[in-house]
Amino acid sequence: MDKYDLILIGGGSAAFSAAIRANKLQLNTLLVNDGLPLGGTCVNVGCVPSKFLIRAAEHVHRASHSPFQGVSPKGVDINFQQIIRQKKQLVAGMQKEKYVRLLNDLEFVTVVEGFAKFENRDTIVVDGSGYQSQNIIIASGSTTAIPPIEGLDQVPYMVNDSLFDLEEQPESIIIIGGGYIGLEIAQAYHRLGTDVSVLEMQGRILSTESKDITEELTEYLSAEGIGIVTGVSIINVKKEDGKVAAGYEIEGQQQIAEADHLVLATGRKANTEKLEPENAGIETAGKGHIKVNEKLETNIPGIYAIGDVNTFPQFVYSAAYEGEIAVDNAFQDSGRSVDYSSLPWVVFTDPQVAGVGMDEKEAGENNIPFETTVLPLTDVPRSITALDTRGFIKLIRNPESDLLLGARIVAPEGSELTMEAALAIRHNITVKEIVSALHPYLTLAEGLKLAAMSFTTDVKKMSCCAS
Repeated sequence: MDKYDLILIGGGSAAFSAAIRANKLQLNTLLVNDGLPLGGTCVNVGCVPSKFLIRAAEHVHRASHSPFQGVSPKGVDINFQQIIRQKKQLVAGMQKEKYVRLLNDLEFVTVVEGFAKFENRDTIVVDGSGYQSQNIIIASGSTTAIPPIEGLDQVPYMVNDSLFDLEEQPESIIIIGGGYIGLEIAQAYHRLGTDVSVLEMQGRILSTESKDITEELTEYLSAEGIGIVTGVSIINVKKEDGKVAAGYEIEGQQQIAEADHLVLATGRKANTEKLEPENAGIETAGKGHIKVNEKLETNIPGIYAIGDVNTFPQFVYSAAYEGEIAVDNAFQDSGRSVDYSSLPWVVFTDPQVAGVGMDEKEAGENNIPFETTVLPLTDVPRSITALDTRGFIKLIRNPESDLLLGARIVAPEGSELTMEAALAIRHNITVKEIVSALHPYLTLAEGLKLAAMSFTTDVKKMSCCAS
């Protein structure tokens, strides 16, 4: 039985972050990976390929649309197969450079390919071989949660893993799920020329966000020609005459959507089934996610869970953040806790949806006094001169302390505003201080200052550059 100081289960960003930290501490570490290649979801089938396709689709859209009277767009020729092949080359290059080659520098890390299974508290088995450690970090990630829809087992369907590798452009697709993954896919593929329909079970897309955000985004996506139907109950799916037919009910009426392909974007579940964490006494929550405390430790001392497999926010940057914390807590007795109070996040649609901190609902639930201001982009000089005033900037502050509680943004490239808001929240910078800071004129960042000013000032009555 091979024994190690640390066993890492998984090969994605969380595991690699932990491996790098463990290597610095000269810990004899075993990294076990299977399923996706080294690098996990983000580089192989998630962040990298999706943002590549989103950006490619933006170029197509801009070549066909212009708000400027003196610019006549001529359209663009699309070689869909070449787009996908270039995407594959990019992914392969980044996977090799950022993960495979990196292992050469990790002299204390050994990699074993195969699925890990807990035999007991300190023993895992991989392809019949046993490995032991008193310290185990689970970073096995997540995958698409497949809903129990009648007929689904008889109909070929895709998730982002398989869709992004399809070199023949679909003429039409049905996407079940109106969360961030489904919407990013919908807009990118629609702009590349695929007919797209989105079926969402909740009453609106991005249902965890406030109504003003979801209504704004729905308006823009629908205007582009994406079919969005919310509040549906999926009855069944069938394969008929070479098409996929999805039967659904809405407001008591049964309808059918047909397309060449069916894509599931129905949330995520943790990759813990094959792991059998119950053999080690590890407690799990809904969809197999592992319960952890603020120090990322499970209910079993010495066993930690990081990244998408636990119950904290599922982002590649939070996964990497957790990897280092878990190692430090296991071996340095650092007592470090995760802090997501100023965690920024982005939905990469166009316009983007971005946020940080609390919204109005969360502030109310925490009994924190709050007030809200909403600045439409029609009041932001950068947006006005770009002839693109889609969206708004919403700030939430505590009127007693003048501290920023949160921000919600719908705007083209609105994600670029989140870090200023995040730093303000993290370092207790007041709204007054945001207003007093010099922001370059004709930048989107100036919009954040104007939004902050709008708590006390009617910005419509200000001259350009006034402060």
